[in-house]
Amino acid sequence: MKAVAPKISICIPTYRGAGTLGAAIESVLAQTCGDFELIVIDDNSPDETEAVVGRFSDPRLSYLRNPKNLGPEGNWNRCLQVARGRYFKLLPHDDLLHPSCLERQAAVLDADGDERIALVFSGRTVLAPDGRELMQRGYPGHAGGRIPGALVKRSCVRRGTNLIGEPGAVLMRKSLADRVGPFDATNPYVIDLDYWFRLLAHGDAWYCPEPLASFRVSGTSWSVAIGGNQSRDFRQFVARFEAMGAVPDNAFGRLCGKVTPALNNLARLVFYRIYLR
Repeated sequence: MKAVAPKISICIPTYRGAGTLGAAIESVLAQTCGDFELIVIDDNSPDETEAVVGRFSDPRLSYLRNPKNLGPEGNWNRCLQVARGRYFKLLPHDDLLHPSCLERQAAVLDADGDERIALVFSGRTVLAPDGRELMQRGYPGHAGGRIPGALVKRSCVRRGTNLIGEPGAVLMRKSLADRVGPFDATNPYVIDLDYWFRLLAHGDAWYCPEPLASFRVSGTSWSVAIGGNQSRDFRQFVARFEAMGAVPDNAFGRLCGKVTPALNNLARLVFYRIYLR
């Protein structure tokens, strides 16, 4: 008999993440919505990742180990390949979900019978390496609800940053992800924003202003490791989408998209210097 597919697939791609993986798993298992599968995909880590997963006995949790290291892009795409749920969420091993995250976000897609919402995203809490709450991030100037996809993309370009947020803050339909295809790390820093833009070519966004996910900033996180290339990657990303006619903005907005990434990069470096010393 074929197994019944879960409503939601949460996939945790991990590499050298044993120190924070347990907390990420716990945050998923504590969800008020219980109809999910949780898949940890270990990218051939030389640490205690398997032992961390082995501490949990929940039948919704499964563990896969890549026979060789695929890198972030390859491991994220393996998550897409193995997920069986109607909805899909990628959760980095550094990050956490608020207990009501899945329930709140899935309800939006459940109510969208015409499938005009391409993704649901939320506010986020930024955590220090030790778990302290540092600040909150969200979509500026919006109280929540539906936002036209073109407006979201234009705002991201003008502000030179990912206003939608990290993968843990986003829920999408697996069927739309299958149409959009694999993650593309041509510009590694914006691999997630690249995917959000491609999803938004098929519909609008829905914003939940409450911080339903937490993003941990640490000296070993991938986003920090490639931080020196953030400004360059964002400019190249915008140029690629401009060439495809997928940046819905005027010349002034596109100029902003070339200037603001450098300012954002400077702000991030200052932030890291203060909190990651």
